[in-house]
Amino acid sequence: MACMFAEFLKRLAQPAPAPMTGPDARLALTALLVRVARSDGRYDPDEIARIDRIAATRYGLDSAGVQDLRGRAEQLEAEAPDTVRFTRAIKDAVAYDDRIGVIEALWSVVLADGVRDQHEDALLRMVSNLLGINDRDSALARQRVEKAG
Repeated sequence: MACMFAEFLKRLAQPAPAPMTGPDARLALTALLVRVARSDGRYDPDEIARIDRIAATRYGLDSAGVQDLRGRAEQLEAEAPDTVRFTRAIKDAVAYDDRIGVIEALWSVVLADGVRDQHEDALLRMVSNLLGINDRDSALARQRVEKAG
């Protein structure tokens, strides 16, 4: 059985992927949120609700649209290559300002269940670096998320 997202992943993993916009960017970035949420071995309802809120706010989706996007993102995340290649591909295809927003969204998911797990922290440090976001900017993003509550 062929991977549902094989063509998408193939395009994402090209040496010089075209910049992603619209539905592709939404899907890739939401899949990254799912990957971080799952990194501690739990995929809590609070994390799922946070991903849904992020998708609704960021992309202006209604409930059905959010559920569809998250469902496809969960499948993509399960089929995507290792985090390093997946995240580097996103870095090459997504503008810097959008990547800062992604880091804020990732911190929001990590903090959604009220527990800062060491696996989530480690993954977020790695993902920030792979997205070309330095530790200082990631820490500032985390502080903005914590302050927003």
